[in-house]
Amino acid sequence: MPGEEKQKTRILLADGQRMVRQGIRRIFEAEPDFEVVGEADDGNQTVKLARELKPDVIVMEARMGKQDSVETVKRVRAQHPEGAILVLTALENEEYIGDMLRAGAGGCLLKSDDADKLIKSIPFLRAGVFVCDSTVEQRILTQAIRPRKTAVNAAEHLTRRELEVLRLAAKGITNTAIAVELGVGPRTVKQHLANIYGKMHVASRTEAALKAMRNGWLSPERD
Repeated sequence: MPGEEKQKTRILLADGQRMVRQGIRRIFEAEPDFEVVGEADDGNQTVKLARELKPDVIVMEARMGKQDSVETVKRVRAQHPEGAILVLTALENEEYIGDMLRAGAGGCLLKSDDADKLIKSIPFLRAGVFVCDSTVEQRILTQAIRPRKTAVNAAEHLTRRELEVLRLAAKGITNTAIAVELGVGPRTVKQHLANIYGKMHVASRTEAALKAMRNGWLSPERD
């Protein structure tokens, strides 16, 4: 309706350092489309405020005290599934970030990213588009990746061979090298990838690998 005020995106900030929260708050408060509705300094408080305030987006650091951040993501998603979660990281532990993404976080940016990148990510995040800094993405995907024991059954309609191709593709291995590894032709690998993209509704091996990790079909290799 004419004259109707646009509804602001309501944001909950979660970071163990008050100065960091204040800095992020200033970034959002400088924009007319955002409203910071609360601040949390640990996992338990994040879950509590997410339940009470029902924010549109929770911006949280990757590591917080008192409660494991992966568990925090799981609890927030269970109690407030409508809220999107954006993780901010210093990139000290890629495997930990992967766990948060699989737990339901909608994206991950670096704490060193500029304010404009943070602001622009929010509408995409709310629309259900996965947001990830390219450095974070590359660091996660270059780790060795293996299937979970239940991955074949969990991966919806992916065949065992398609899951194997996805695992190798997620390592950054070329189609030709995958073909040699599996003892098939490059065209067969290309067809497998096309089938994977179609079944997973993605457009690239990076999207497929990240989505598979978020759904628990693939997981970082643990030493």
